[in-house]
Amino acid sequence: MITTNNLTKIFHDSKRGEIRAVDSVSIECRPGRVFGLLGLNGAGKTTLMRLLSTILKPTSGTASIAGYDILNEPEKVKERIGFLSSSTGLYPRLTAEETVSYFGRLNGMDNLKLKRRLDDMFERFGMNEFRKRRIDKLSSGMKQKVSIARTFINDPEVLILDEPTLGLDVVTSRNIIGFIKESKQANKCLLFSTHVMWEAQKLCDDIAIIHQGRILEVGTLDQLRTKTGMIDLDDIFVKIIDGASQHEF
Repeated sequence: MITTNNLTKIFHDSKRGEIRAVDSVSIECRPGRVFGLLGLNGAGKTTLMRLLSTILKPTSGTASIAGYDILNEPEKVKERIGFLSSSTGLYPRLTAEETVSYFGRLNGMDNLKLKRRLDDMFERFGMNEFRKRRIDKLSSGMKQKVSIARTFINDPEVLILDEPTLGLDVVTSRNIIGFIKESKQANKCLLFSTHVMWEAQKLCDDIAIIHQGRILEVGTLDQLRTKTGMIDLDDIFVKIIDGASQHEF
């Protein structure tokens, strides 16, 4: 349900020149599986996700979401995805409930379905205590919960999640992980980035390691273990990144 073919995004900086934030990325994320995207800060994870969500336009290459092209059919893509990014702003004067409701209505949800879904999200993620509180009065962890609820509210076919547990307490993180597992069982397609290796090791069916905009390796955990001779994902990750860095020099 997510496919990319040589997807590339180049930025131009007056001091550093050409920056290939995403460099000829070709991946396939299938329904009923969690595709993990692992990389250092600045590796290109968020840029790739922003391309897939149609926020950014690629310099070259193509991608499709649920059969719809990100360039030619962006509105169709937006109807089918839930996108969570740490850089997505929240309107400070709305309450938590108003924010999530607004995005539900944007996605065409009727009042009855929206209310049921709202109640489920707010209960599941422990948000009822600040349901009527304005966004500008919330902590960073509370804001993250609002962003997550907003992402899931319309029950999208495809979930693009950029570090969904960032800044959350242990209980809420477990609830998010549980929700991701439920989404997988419902045959949804999930693209998931994280810096927490145990999350990726526990959740991901397929793992891509991205470095300086390029995909270095893609495979299941067992395939990556066989290739590197390592057991733990953090050791696998470091070995692959180190190998790429040595090759560059």
